[in-house]
Amino acid sequence: MDSSPPHLHDLACVVHLHSTFSDGTGTVPEILRAAKRAGADVVLLTDHNTLEAKARGYEGWHDGVLLLVGEEVTPRRENHYLAFGIDEPVGWGDGSPAEICRSVTAAGGFGFAAHPWSKGSPLFERASPMPWRDIDCDGLTGVELWSFVNDAGQTIASIGDVIRFIASPERLLTDPPEENLRDWDRLNASGRRIVAIGGIDAHQVGKRVFGRWVLRPMGYHRSFRLLRTHVLLEAPPTGEVDSDREAVYSALRDGRSYIGADALAPARGFAFWPSDGGGGATLNVRLAQPAEICLFANGELVRTDTGDRLEHRVDAPGSYRVEAHLHALGRLRTWIVSNPIQVG
Repeated sequence: MDSSPPHLHDLACVVHLHSTFSDGTGTVPEILRAAKRAGADVVLLTDHNTLEAKARGYEGWHDGVLLLVGEEVTPRRENHYLAFGIDEPVGWGDGSPAEICRSVTAAGGFGFAAHPWSKGSPLFERASPMPWRDIDCDGLTGVELWSFVNDAGQTIASIGDVIRFIASPERLLTDPPEENLRDWDRLNASGRRIVAIGGIDAHQVGKRVFGRWVLRPMGYHRSFRLLRTHVLLEAPPTGEVDSDREAVYSALRDGRSYIGADALAPARGFAFWPSDGGGGATLNVRLAQPAEICLFANGELVRTDTGDRLEHRVDAPGSYRVEAHLHALGRLRTWIVSNPIQVG
């Protein structure tokens, strides 16, 4: 039995962010410089209801960083959708999840429900809940399982919390909420394939005085280091935007990706793959460094181990996924969440 991982090329993607083309405070060139500084390979820009960055010719490679332009379809304060692979902004009809998914699919694209379990912030009235109202709707490629700004905001209840967040945002990089994991596991256990991504929802929020930004404590370069979606390509990037765009989008659509809390430790080097032997399938895990490895089947924990390798003989069909946890900043924190492998 060959238990070697497939040779794939891992690109660290920053997903779900906004520029001055919608409600972000930074220009696209500023975003690209921040991505380079943070060590990201790909930026997936998702301004609200516009593809202006694409129309202006920004999509492509910039000093080793690939910028791809999607749209956060934003009908109102709910049912936001991160749409990719489209050439024009899409309409949303009645604003329902089903209608949004149909519109994106009809335009040749695919997408992910943005902050689908959003509950808003207990401190900031403007940060009201923005959930996705039908997680079971057809046409959904996947979900933003771990949405950093949204999930962190739900825990900020005082000015002291705000100060601590600004001083050390990685301390709020704890775990994806249990409700998110439970719903996602349920969907995949039912036989559907719902891909998970990790997003930032970065706006580089700040304070403007006399038309000049004088305070932007959560600069893009800080947030881009926190949480990434790593895509796994069968071949290295070519440097040609058309082929590289399709390679990244194909990996996202197919779930050849995983979520990495790279602020805790570099996640690159993670692999989760099946191998076949005479006695049936084996699931294999490899990490870049030792951690707690948890294997789940249909949402139920079936094995926990510590180290940088795991092999597990599968004795039942189902949807299998992996989490890796690290001790960091005073507690055990989720480091990696894989997408599922369907067995049987």
